[in-house]
Amino acid sequence: MEFLEWDAVDVSEALTAGRLSAVELMQATLARINGVNGAVNAVLSLRDEEELLAEARAADAAPRRGWLHGIPMAIKDLADAKGLPTSQGSPLFAGQIAQEDDPAVARLRAAGALIIGKTNTPEFGLGSHTFNPVHGATHNPYNLTRSAGGSSGGAAAALAARMLLVADGSDMMGSLRNPAGWNNVYGMRPTWGAVPGDPAGDLFMHQLSTLGPMARSPRDLAALYDVMRGSDARLPLSVEGADCASVLIGDLPKQRIGWLGDWGGAFPCASGILDLSEAALQQMAGLGHDVTSIAAPFDADAMWYSWTTLRSFAVAASLGAIYDDPNRREHLKPAAQWEVARGQGFSGIEIQRASSIRSDWFRAAMKAFEDVDVLVLPSAQVWPFDVTEVHPTEINGVAMDSYHRWMQVVVPASLIGLPVVNIPAGFDDRGLPHGLQLIGKRGSDARLLQLAEDWHRATGLPQAVPPKL
Repeated sequence: MEFLEWDAVDVSEALTAGRLSAVELMQATLARINGVNGAVNAVLSLRDEEELLAEARAADAAPRRGWLHGIPMAIKDLADAKGLPTSQGSPLFAGQIAQEDDPAVARLRAAGALIIGKTNTPEFGLGSHTFNPVHGATHNPYNLTRSAGGSSGGAAAALAARMLLVADGSDMMGSLRNPAGWNNVYGMRPTWGAVPGDPAGDLFMHQLSTLGPMARSPRDLAALYDVMRGSDARLPLSVEGADCASVLIGDLPKQRIGWLGDWGGAFPCASGILDLSEAALQQMAGLGHDVTSIAAPFDADAMWYSWTTLRSFAVAASLGAIYDDPNRREHLKPAAQWEVARGQGFSGIEIQRASSIRSDWFRAAMKAFEDVDVLVLPSAQVWPFDVTEVHPTEINGVAMDSYHRWMQVVVPASLIGLPVVNIPAGFDDRGLPHGLQLIGKRGSDARLLQLAEDWHRATGLPQAVPPKL
């Protein structure tokens, strides 16, 4: 089962060369899930073993369809995978079976992935802590008493625990970054529009969330992104995205890095977060990159107003019909009810004001990128917290005034659709993982992956420090 430790692209090469069979890989994957998932609770709705082994045998006998051919994957439980339930962590949808694949899932299947089940998520993906009344909480493999983050917490924990080689996820407010940082893996929020979402409903207004890949190496991250990306004629704001896997071969460019710290004191951080971040940046400087501390380029309060207004407006659009039905509203968790109530209360002028602030921040960010290639922030402002908590209520004595205020550090990239690659950045003295956000201007996804690859060649943290399960 040592191949469960390998990069997915190396496993793919072994499958292609016949040194490994899809059946052997499936057997090892299921054995690992059976061995550790009971403690971690990351993989859900696991399909019948005999059905999966039959699919693996068919994959061994068939021509290879893509680099994922024969590789088991589990899909985040917010996305539809045909034949599997999509609960979204809500009792309202528990047991609902998807009739079709979402576009990104269809691309994974077309590249040969074998879909074995789902990965856990918070209810409707709200909150960076993976727990819900349908499937319970996902535990951090590095400390089972701690949160795995969210909303792609199941995906990140399954990767860290060697139950999956690669995983998909989604990110509105750090959901591919916070859990990656807390599980010592890589997560990528692509340039907005590069990975197609569901073409149903409104196609223009709510540009906040995106799908993306997670992996234990930048090579795997890039390879999975290349499968998921690409414009979709049904989505008018989608973009093609650049090929990324090919740019990680050979020498890598040195880059100008701007460290934003705590955004001039606007983002309170738990003790040790900034120190560990700065130690990682010093190591990057030792690799030849130009690292400079820079001032916050925009007002944090204005950005927070814009984000919380547009986010609540978007959540109200997606969950408003449930909220408006008194018999169904009670099944929404308090955070969801709060978001919808806020979103339904805004005037058109308030939405326009929030959008104008968003535009001002985009212009300021593009100005900042004249002097640096990459902006860097911590992946989270706190360490993985007790898995039984709902969310942090204070950081260093500063009260958090909402269920998601403690994740304010992810808003600068999310608000204007910038690409971000989370890299593992080390551990505190309790063995809890931490990550850094590498943020680039739109379309610089490949450039960010090159910096992540340079870091990975020097550190290899996911392989050097696996969880002890």
